[in-house]
Amino acid sequence: MTKLLMLALPVLLPFTSYAQEIELFNGADLTGWKIHGTEKWYVENGELVCESGPDEAYGYLATDEHFENFELSVEFKQEADGNSGVFFRSTLEGTKITGWQAEVAPPGHNTGGIYESYGRGWLIKPPVEKDSVLKEGGWNTLKIRAVGSHVQTWLNDVQMISLDDEKLAGVSGSIALQIHSGGGIKVRWRNITIARL
Repeated sequence: MTKLLMLALPVLLPFTSYAQEIELFNGADLTGWKIHGTEKWYVENGELVCESGPDEAYGYLATDEHFENFELSVEFKQEADGNSGVFFRSTLEGTKITGWQAEVAPPGHNTGGIYESYGRGWLIKPPVEKDSVLKEGGWNTLKIRAVGSHVQTWLNDVQMISLDDEKLAGVSGSIALQIHSGGGIKVRWRNITIARL
């Protein structure tokens, strides 16, 4: 009985990383990342900034490294329209991205939900009552845990979704930050860390 209880405990605990964390963003430049598209990506005051460019198109900043099972933590602050996202297990050809996105968006637009780009679209949205978790105009912490076919997200330490999707199993790919098309978008990012599981 005691042994069974101990085995069950990790499932009940909130997001906690037990593996060694890697800093994906060094606070100084875009080392380890690749820009896809013509939108603006730059470092300002130790923060990573994405901003709409003259083309007002989709843009991505993707890691050179690929990750399969991981725990990711990132802080973001939305300035102007904050329509963005964090892709995982993704691949890119130009600005066509294949993979799964944890949504980062203005209030009322499902931050923390999971969207499959160039695939099935929305897979799961957070309950409407969790929309108030997003700090509009302030810093927010998004955490993603992906293990096999299971993915979970937390926003400011509140679990937003839990999803089992067999298409996720055995897939590896980049972590990619998105800037949405349409123009007028600006998002700041910092403290981007990942732990392989």
